[in-house]
Amino acid sequence: MSTNYKTKLFALIGHPISNSFSPIMHSYLFEKYNINGSYLCFDVEPEKIEDVVDNMKNLKVSGFNITIPYKTEIVNLLDKIDRNAEVIGSINTVKNEKGVFKGYNTDGKGFVKSILDHNYDIKNKKALILGCGGACRSIVVELASKGIKTIDIRNRSIDNAIKIKENLNKYFDTEILISQKSIEKYDLEKYDFLINTTPIGMESDECPIDESIRISNDLIVCDIVYKPHRTNLIKWAENNNLKIIYGIDMLINQGIYAFEIWTGKKVDKEDIKILKKIFEDNKI
Repeated sequence: MSTNYKTKLFALIGHPISNSFSPIMHSYLFEKYNINGSYLCFDVEPEKIEDVVDNMKNLKVSGFNITIPYKTEIVNLLDKIDRNAEVIGSINTVKNEKGVFKGYNTDGKGFVKSILDHNYDIKNKKALILGCGGACRSIVVELASKGIKTIDIRNRSIDNAIKIKENLNKYFDTEILISQKSIEKYDLEKYDFLINTTPIGMESDECPIDESIRISNDLIVCDIVYKPHRTNLIKWAENNNLKIIYGIDMLINQGIYAFEIWTGKKVDKEDIKILKKIFEDNKI
């Protein structure tokens, strides 16, 4: 569909955002579902985030996504917040509702769907989560809503983790553990899920755990980093013959939820397979 005066503008803001798959994904969805829309990426410096949100409103942008590191900061820059996003305290999707910028969070839903799509159980399971930023907040809330038994949050700074725990205790019975300790073999052997919500491994050879650790159990390893597709954490999981959920699964799922919020269209299940194939073909 050609661009014209009726074209609706959508965007991604974050820092960094190089080689994001989101424009490709949404361009495919716009074309398939006959949406006259264009999706752009904006790398925004921290001191400019408030100005950029104001500019989005001035330009009458129809909707936009937020990625690292602005998912929590943007909460105070919007006019209205969806109930679930308010509980999470983090925003990754904004819709322009007749001049009112309303925030949503599709990260956690997208992540949980990636688990359920693999037919893995969540109820009464235990998860070890690395990091405690905006993505962690949304994932923790959605896992708790699905009845997970225990969540152990590991991070160098525990202030945000404490806030997550205090907030979650208002709504769920899930046991929340907080620690600054490094990951040991013992930790990995007593949990059902290992979930990396940090940017460690994004376009780098870094790994959020000690790669020399060797385990043999039913641990499911999830990395929300999708570039590269096989992060060093994923390679570690492969070397230990563990079950794996790739970051692209969450990215596509959360993007589809955002598209549905913006447009009111319901996306076909087949589109997930097609988008994964497009991701592989583009070697993102």
